[in-house]
Amino acid sequence: MKKLFNFQWLSILMLALVLVGCGTTDEAKNGETSQERKSTEATGYKVTDDRGVEVTFDAVPKTVVSLQPSNTEILFALGVGDKIVGATDYDTYPAEAQNIERVSDSMTFNSERILALKPDVVIAYTTGKDDALKGLEDAGVKVFVIQSAASFKDVYGDIEQIATVMGVEDKGEQLNKDIKAKIANVQAKVKDVEKQKNVYLEISPKPDIYTTAAGTFQQEILNAANVSNVFADQKGWVKVSEEDVIAKNPEVILTTVNYAKDPAAEIIARNGWNTITAIQNKAVYYVDADISTRPGPRIGEAVELVAKAVYPELFQ
Repeated sequence: MKKLFNFQWLSILMLALVLVGCGTTDEAKNGETSQERKSTEATGYKVTDDRGVEVTFDAVPKTVVSLQPSNTEILFALGVGDKIVGATDYDTYPAEAQNIERVSDSMTFNSERILALKPDVVIAYTTGKDDALKGLEDAGVKVFVIQSAASFKDVYGDIEQIATVMGVEDKGEQLNKDIKAKIANVQAKVKDVEKQKNVYLEISPKPDIYTTAAGTFQQEILNAANVSNVFADQKGWVKVSEEDVIAKNPEVILTTVNYAKDPAAEIIARNGWNTITAIQNKAVYYVDADISTRPGPRIGEAVELVAKAVYPELFQ
């Protein structure tokens, strides 16, 4: 993600949450098994996307357009990032992704440029703008849609699907194992915490303060790090008042706001917040927005970032 977590990106995240709903079906997430795919290699293979559409591939794609940063990260983590010929303005990780031509701002995409690139597949995501994707398909472009992940399980499913599309199923399996091992390692360090610390996670600052609550990807990160979200009794992306936060009196405050010069210092200096335990102890920390907001292969790192910020003594 570009170092700009603005309201546009917040709206993208909130839109994704609404569209995800209860998540995708296991059949859609799992796609086609390796054995099934091998049985059709002679005549091509089929993989089911998150619309329930069975996309047929005559051969493994050699060129790809990725319309979501998390999917770009997945492609690179699978070792096929060099096949990406078009990406979004927010695709900044790994460093090589910054050299890919921009064809989307994550809300809209340049259909004419995508068609000119002649990709073997466009890996898109659900935006509610099916007409735009249909225009690509009507022009003969294969479109494979990944629904924005709302859970770790969804991320593992996304990796499996993309690995199958790109003909690297074994790498997909290994990547998921590595991610799970990373999370398990962090959880082993925090499992003996006798009392979870109460945490407030700010994703948008004053004047429109937003936090995350139950049913979000960030809530699962907090859960995995063995911390208690002070707004977990609510659901989705929640707009809160300063009085709401002060009343919750969190022990630790985390912020993913990355377009302010020093977001932690700004929070500490807020009028009226000096009664909050986290402010008094200066336990206010920035956590990398790219890592902690993208449902991709760095979710293990996201869990570690949160756990280290809240329980630093366990990682010395």
